[in-house]
Amino acid sequence: VQLQASGGGVVQAGGSLRLVCQTTGNIFPFSIMGWYRQGPGKARDVVATLTTSGSANYADSVKGRFSISRDNAKDITYLEMNSLKPEDTGAYYCDARSIFNDRINYWGQGTLVTVSS
Repeated sequence: VQLQASGGGVVQAGGSLRLVCQTTGNIFPFSIMGWYRQGPGKARDVVATLTTSGSANYADSVKGRFSISRDNAKDITYLEMNSLKPEDTGAYYCDARSIFNDRINYWGQGTLVTVSS
């Protein structure tokens, strides 16, 4: 099982980025997919999650700006980030959590997002 995150970069405040998480290992159909963020000196916090049936949840800080989606044919999860703010800066990780046992989950390696003011 592997999760490969990409799409991070440096962007000015107000800009946009799209993060991509490619999942391999035949777990995608059975996983709640999520994006987490770890800012400098901070704990890793959930940004958005998406169930297999398409129900999305977002952290209050990103509601209305970020959108999570999944391509079930390609085993890919996206995080569309708009109106980026400096406080969105951090390493973004994708997570696949089993729908059968939520203690089973897999992490990607992270992709760095830097938002300059």
